[in-house]
Amino acid sequence: MEEYIYLIMSQTGTQPARFFRFFTRKPYNHVSLSGDITLSEMYSFCRTYTPFPLPATFNKEIVGEGTFGQYGFIPCEIYRIPVTKEQKEMYNRVINHFSQNRNIYSYNVLGLIAVYLNIEWKRKKSFVCSQFVAYTMDKIGIHLEKPFCLYKPDDFRSFPNATLIYSGELNKFYYNMQSHLIGQRNKICN
Repeated sequence: MEEYIYLIMSQTGTQPARFFRFFTRKPYNHVSLSGDITLSEMYSFCRTYTPFPLPATFNKEIVGEGTFGQYGFIPCEIYRIPVTKEQKEMYNRVINHFSQNRNIYSYNVLGLIAVYLNIEWKRKKSFVCSQFVAYTMDKIGIHLEKPFCLYKPDDFRSFPNATLIYSGELNKFYYNMQSHLIGQRNKICN
């Protein structure tokens, strides 16, 4: 059975998101990772408390909750990347490491400026969302075309071997997937 990881590009309505969209002129300014097509577990570097941009660190993101719960319409694109069984196992180890050690990581506010000025600046315990995603890709053995610290969210829209599987509204995709899973479970039980 083929394994995949998923890149979720999104654009919420937060003030920082609107600023970055204005500044970058790109449709999506946030990227998350999921090991599951249902997006039941999405991970990224983002705000810890919904009302405040900082503090921010590694977080599990849940559609319909937190920042994603504040907006009824969240434009997104979802990309699928094929991985080997070993890469998927490594992905799970990387996510587990960040989950167990999230208190030692922080949002790379200064690195955010460096990324957009195209200055290579690697910080061991600080990431922005796109740096975290690129770092994870590198750790699981997916070739990067530049240092992980230089990745911007929009770079993943043309990431090698990434296939666009959905373009639309995030809540709609998520709830359709949940309904589909419930339907599948009901078929099995009947």
